[in-house]
Amino acid sequence: MKTLWHKIKKSNKVGLTFYLLTLIFFIISYIMFVKELLTLVGIETTLRIIFIFALFCWFLIHCLFGMINLILKKYIKLSIICVVSCLLGIGLIFSSRMIHKIYSTINAFSQDEYITYTTNLVALKETELNNQSKLGIISNEDDIEGNVLAHTLIKKHNLKQEIVYYSDYYEMIDALYKKEVSAIFLTNNYVSVFGRDDSYPTIGTDTKVLYEYSEKMKNKTITNTNKKLTEPFTVLLMGVDSEIDGLNPNSAFNGDTLMLLTFNPKTLTATIFSIPRDTYVPIACNHNRYNKINSAAAYGTSCVINTVQNLTGITIDYFAKINFFGVIDLVNILGGIDVFVEAPDYDYYISQYGEGVLCESNAYRDMANLVCMETGMQHLNGEQALAYARNRHGYRTSDIARNKHQQQIFEALAKKLLTLSSFSDMENMINTVSKNIATNLQTKQILSLYDTLKNMLMSSLKGNDFIKIQKTYLEYYNLSVLIPGTSYTTSAIGHYPGSLEAITQAMRINLDLEDEKMIKTFSYDYQEVYESSIVGKNIRTGAILTTVPNFIGSSLDVAKTWAENNGINLTIEYACGDGIPGLIGNQSVMAGILTQSIGEMTVYINEACPIDPEEPNDPNEEENDVPSIPGMPEENPDEDEQDEDNSDEEENNKPSEDNKDDNNSEEDNPSNKDDNEENSGNGDDESQNIPGTPLPTNSEEE
Repeated sequence: MKTLWHKIKKSNKVGLTFYLLTLIFFIISYIMFVKELLTLVGIETTLRIIFIFALFCWFLIHCLFGMINLILKKYIKLSIICVVSCLLGIGLIFSSRMIHKIYSTINAFSQDEYITYTTNLVALKETELNNQSKLGIISNEDDIEGNVLAHTLIKKHNLKQEIVYYSDYYEMIDALYKKEVSAIFLTNNYVSVFGRDDSYPTIGTDTKVLYEYSEKMKNKTITNTNKKLTEPFTVLLMGVDSEIDGLNPNSAFNGDTLMLLTFNPKTLTATIFSIPRDTYVPIACNHNRYNKINSAAAYGTSCVINTVQNLTGITIDYFAKINFFGVIDLVNILGGIDVFVEAPDYDYYISQYGEGVLCESNAYRDMANLVCMETGMQHLNGEQALAYARNRHGYRTSDIARNKHQQQIFEALAKKLLTLSSFSDMENMINTVSKNIATNLQTKQILSLYDTLKNMLMSSLKGNDFIKIQKTYLEYYNLSVLIPGTSYTTSAIGHYPGSLEAITQAMRINLDLEDEKMIKTFSYDYQEVYESSIVGKNIRTGAILTTVPNFIGSSLDVAKTWAENNGINLTIEYACGDGIPGLIGNQSVMAGILTQSIGEMTVYINEACPIDPEEPNDPNEEENDVPSIPGMPEENPDEDEQDEDNSDEEENNKPSEDNKDDNNSEEDNPSNKDDNEENSGNGDDESQNIPGTPLPTNSEEE
């Protein structure tokens, strides 16, 4: 060993320096590369081990053969070894930086352990707080923005106003509009959450923020699962229709788009279930009270996940909140997508824009700058893809049509991702997606998708569909329901249980939780064009939801029939009112409430209100001290005297017996009859009421 060291010391100093420097450089680059390469867990494990081992072998070659050539003064061979090590070192450093960049970008997808929550004290624009003001707060103590931070803000600003608790955000907002409270606590993006709801479309312009408070806290929606993406899994996609690029991983968001996906990496089969935003379901975090499913988003990601799990009975492994504004950049990076644009079918919309054209506001919802496209198979850019994914006013089925279009966009994007041809495009794509998405996927789980993506690519190269997508359709019906905490009704969507069961069964089969039943019979009509079946479509079976009708103005028989058919205990009471007697004037349960949620109801039948005897109908009766007796005429002295005079007059005017006989002999004396007829005619003339002429008196007649 001493001899070897002695020979090295006697070698060429320049060659020795070059040998040692390149060796050190290679060792450093090798360590950096191996460290980054080991982070790619699950990606080509065998290949990574071979590569690491090969580089280690080169390290040994550099050490041994470089030393031998140095001692033997074979400087050309030594130079070749050192140059190769130097080039390898440069390549390893570059590769290390690229791997680190990719890993950091992928790691950005993972949910943060701590995020910033913000609460706002919101009031109507004309409202000013004073000592008599009341503040509305959500009663749920687990609600960070509606309760926890609200109390912190109150203490910080020393607010002394009375606090009123509400169990529901919509009930609390309604109380603000009715001025039952002066201000309420809402999440900082409350305009996005509630502003696109049909109930409060102008909340952004109607309100102002009085106070704001933010605090970095542990992410309450953080959830971890050990399920690998190499086995069947589920993902809940939640759309955030924002007007800014980027996504703040806050708890509340607008839930206009919900897609439940299942994916089987073994069969490369996916199912997509779009849940209409107005679907009327029990909200998990609000005591399972029925409401539109998009209202669950106001309570955070966990509430949406639990609500969808309760609806479908399928466990959700992962979630992803996606800002649709990022669709623009993603589509443009991919060079556009090919989509069959459905032609609008709503007559009023067609009258505005014409047939065969679809127009929608731009990304910033500016109606002055429309984004238009032709219908049919089209190559869409980013702006057009977002416009198509947003539009619902051009179609009779509104949100149902929009859900279908979003599935088309999703499918087109998934197929186009495999066309990326350069690392820079992939890097741009990852950066665009990462800043517009929040998920509970961990980095190692995302990396495990590599093998699945490779299998999808190999399948595509063989001419097969890189992924088989099974579409679904939830059969629905319209409901007019009561907005919680208000006296107003809104339109919602009920679903047929049979249709939902067919969809969830297909998902369970795709997740390998249930065996697929073999279809042993098949019918085919050559005159019909064959189309792949859409799971759940045309299945309208199972009990449906109904709401309490408005019986006011209806007959009692209508209410009785309804109560009997729905098993409701109906109580009948009578009350005087302004309505038509005999018809229903009021009901104890408001119209729009679910029939399934009540067991009894009272209807109030109109009846004529009795006249209060203590209240005189004639003002003159107030001077009469004698109480009136029902059914008996009241005494009036003047009327008695008048009756006596009239009786005397009648006695005087009584015909005598002689006259009576004369009158009876009228038929026997024609001349008298003629005279009487003539006098009768004259009398008629005299009895005409001529203006200004006094009527004849009795004395004149006599």
